Amino acid sequence: MAARTISVAALALALALVSGRAAAQAYPDKPIKIIVPAASGGPTDLPARFASQILQPKLGQPVVIENRPGAGGAIGARAVIASAPDGYTLMAGNTSVLAVYPAVAASAGYDPVKSFAPIVKVSESYQILVVSPASPWKTVKDLVEDSRANPGKFNFAHTGAGGLPHLTSELFVVRSGAKLTGVPYRSGGEAVTAVLSGAVHMTFESITILLPLIRDGKVRALGITSGQRTPLAPELPTMAESGVPDYEVTTFNGIVAPAGTPAAIVNAINAAMVEGLKSPEMQDTIRKLGAVSLPGSPAEFAAFIAVQHNKWKDVAKSANIKVD
Repeated sequence: MAARTISVAALALALALVSGRAAAQAYPDKPIKIIVPAASGGPTDLPARFASQILQPKLGQPVVIENRPGAGGAIGARAVIASAPDGYTLMAGNTSVLAVYPAVAASAGYDPVKSFAPIVKVSESYQILVVSPASPWKTVKDLVEDSRANPGKFNFAHTGAGGLPHLTSELFVVRSGAKLTGVPYRSGGEAVTAVLSGAVHMTFESITILLPLIRDGKVRALGITSGQRTPLAPELPTMAESGVPDYEVTTFNGIVAPAGTPAAIVNAINAAMVEGLKSPEMQDTIRKLGAVSLPGSPAEFAAFIAVQHNKWKDVAKSANIKVD
């Protein structure tokens, strides 16, 4: 009886493998949908647009973009997880959806490491720490030392509890020993305006928003959150260079599928995306948006997501940040 049970199980496994290979060989034979867990027109839309431009001609099927905003991206993420793992429903996810939100919200309803089949990292960028030009601080060291000498006197703007700018600042506090108080604003634009007006002392925000202001002299940049100096702003020192050890914050975007999507399909989409993203035209487009694109394998993207999610879980725990 045991031998018969084993042989039946083996036959079932063999049939499943054959079926999976057949499905992968036929893929794709109908339109592909990319869910964006945010409203249309924002930065989270861009990876989906890039993927559509790349995949449609390379795979020979229409690629439809569907926006599912809400709950910090969890609504869109849950819709993808509930979809069949057949390569016809993908998601354009960002740092918030694939690392931060599930680290701070028990109600997210998914685990970014276990719930998705990562396909490719589309782009990554960084944040810059800025202060008012009227500030006495010329370096990160100046700011940290002054805050330590005057605990509770200085503050930082962020875009709300549990958001990436908030956690970026809290990680800075933990790694540097600075004594700073957070002040929430509704958007990155409002946070930067608060620094411009002198209502707050500092903020972390994206390269895209800050570089024009820095180059016009409207804010003073003290450092960038990249692990190494970046060609996007090579003049800016990293936090490590500035005396803040083990500090790196990456904002990223990528394409994922539901967990269980056949590896052959994941690899086919990855190959098409990597080829398209490495084209000079796409590299130039992404660079102009204040990001870089260094696409790799699905396994590399999976490992990257795991590292990012675990880092923000640790920060959220140490700073006692919960949004529900």
